[in-house]
Amino acid sequence: MLMGARGRTSPITALERPTLEGSVAVRDGRRLSFAEYGSARGPALVWMHGTPGGRRQIPLEARAYALEAGFRIVAVDRPGIGTSTPHLYSSIADWVGDLERLLDAVGVDRARVIGLSGGGPYALAAGALLADRVPGVAVLGGVAPTLGVDAVDGGPIRLAVRLAPLLEAGRVPIGAALTGTIRAVKPLAGAALDLYAAVQPAGDKNLLARPEFKAMFLDDLLNGARFQTSAPLADLVLFTREWGFDLADVAVPVRWWHGDEDHIVPFRHGQHVVDRLPDATMSTIDGESHLGGLGIVRGVLDEVLSIGATD
Repeated sequence: MLMGARGRTSPITALERPTLEGSVAVRDGRRLSFAEYGSARGPALVWMHGTPGGRRQIPLEARAYALEAGFRIVAVDRPGIGTSTPHLYSSIADWVGDLERLLDAVGVDRARVIGLSGGGPYALAAGALLADRVPGVAVLGGVAPTLGVDAVDGGPIRLAVRLAPLLEAGRVPIGAALTGTIRAVKPLAGAALDLYAAVQPAGDKNLLARPEFKAMFLDDLLNGARFQTSAPLADLVLFTREWGFDLADVAVPVRWWHGDEDHIVPFRHGQHVVDRLPDATMSTIDGESHLGGLGIVRGVLDEVLSIGATD
């Protein structure tokens, strides 16, 4: 069953809503919420948001380009954000079963998958376990494995590894507390984002100062957290487990972009993953930090849509 509503203007940020928003039934009686942008009939691209994030974490330039060039972006809320049913997958690989249901429900046979930051592992899982429907994958500053044969040491993700037992035991109450906090500070959300931007490296600071990106992030945060905010905690738990597949299992081409000044996912983590993937290329975003890929999104989309275009 597919439920959706077509777009009015957001009273919070004056951004145009997605062309379609709704939720689909997946496994075990759960639902995943999603948003669509661009053409309803063009080539499809599934967008996996960062951590934290949700289905409206799509740059305005990408939305406009999807309409202009005639392709379709389907952005998916992970369990525990938006109206997606809270759920902790057994591993990153487990989510691919839900992706299959989602693609069937929205009438998509094949789709390339993009993962931003924490969405990167989910995009790679699709390339490993659903290669018959996913001809290619793109990753923007993606998280690297912390366990297993592909593990890499160091970086801020090691804090999550140390706190894994606490995160797993407390993710539900912590998520509820986060939701309450975001609701309480909603009138100050813009100022809070400005404060966050002020302490970021130059690349991210400059991007967050751009009105269209600030509006997008605020809209995504406030919309996604209206009901719940446990998805980021579930992500962190899963990042500290084995993913359920090896990087050698990713059978499709992967295009990876990474800022060489990334302070959240170190550049060497991205290079480590790319070196272990069977068919992958690394594009360095000079002088940019964690969000650098969003600033070159049009070129990213062109590259991703070209993967397997003649198949």
